[in-house]
Amino acid sequence: MDIQQLHSTAESLVADGKGILAADESTGTIKKRFDSIGVESTEETRRAYRDLLFTTEGAEEFISGVILFDETIRQSASDGTPFPKLLESKGIIPGIKVDTGAKPLALTDGETITEGLDGLRARLEEYRGLGARFAKWRATYSIAPDEPSEYCVWTNAHALARYAALCQEADLVPIVEPEVLQDGTHTIEESAKATGRVLQAVYVELHDQRIDFRGTLLKPNMVLSGYEAADRAGVDGVAKATLEVLYRHVPAAVPGIVFLSGGQTDEDATINLNAMNARGPHPWQLSFSYGRALQAPALKAWGGKSENVEAAQRAYYHRAKMNGAARTGMYAPAMEQEAVPA
Repeated sequence: MDIQQLHSTAESLVADGKGILAADESTGTIKKRFDSIGVESTEETRRAYRDLLFTTEGAEEFISGVILFDETIRQSASDGTPFPKLLESKGIIPGIKVDTGAKPLALTDGETITEGLDGLRARLEEYRGLGARFAKWRATYSIAPDEPSEYCVWTNAHALARYAALCQEADLVPIVEPEVLQDGTHTIEESAKATGRVLQAVYVELHDQRIDFRGTLLKPNMVLSGYEAADRAGVDGVAKATLEVLYRHVPAAVPGIVFLSGGQTDEDATINLNAMNARGPHPWQLSFSYGRALQAPALKAWGGKSENVEAAQRAYYHRAKMNGAARTGMYAPAMEQEAVPA
């Protein structure tokens, strides 16, 4: 494997002021998104929607990379340019989601294991040929009285590390995504404990499976109170709790941490990222790898109509710009009222 290339790609993905667009929604997930705006999910409508995002002028000022879905990495822009080449022409690094989803973990009561290791070496080789330079694999964990179980924590950590090793062998930077789901009534302290347990196991397995940390990125959840909790922690509490967990469990050799937005509102995801960066500097870059929190306003503005493409692109550019500001700790809610450039 080309260690220097892995290091360079990982560092480029967390370049100053930039983050990652997660446009890797599965066919089922994007159907739900399209259903919310009354648009039929077909191969062409999915292509057209991704096309408007990827052709947004100026987005590359704030977007370093894009995670694609299997269908999307094989599609092309309206002018016939394959999406990976289009992104590369803008200085944006193409990536690919490679797991096949969370499935029931045998002999548990509802916990999950992420699948997709079978045949992964060959798929990674194909994706690299299609233009991908990094990959993503997501594992999920729930917070409950007896969850996440040690069984769930370590089984998923082992799979994440096996995925990461295959990626580095194929000269692809692995984004390791252990997501502790924040649904429920748990306290922020319970979230911190669960997230810490998960990260500790992940980094033990990554080390044991010979992963070069400098050629990886971590995509974790922020440490939040449960979304249904009666007394939810505020911005300062989230920043403090999240940073404490990261400092305790994430090696300084990891170049960047690219948070997922989970179920946060668009603005909450930006505000919380900003609060953590305002407490910096940190050993790693703190960035974003948002899907819905970058796309939701654009999806609503588009509504499946070609005449709305420009408005949708302005909405996407604006959210990318706000998160770019949060990368430096310079975001302020008043910036949301700025005129969005055409």
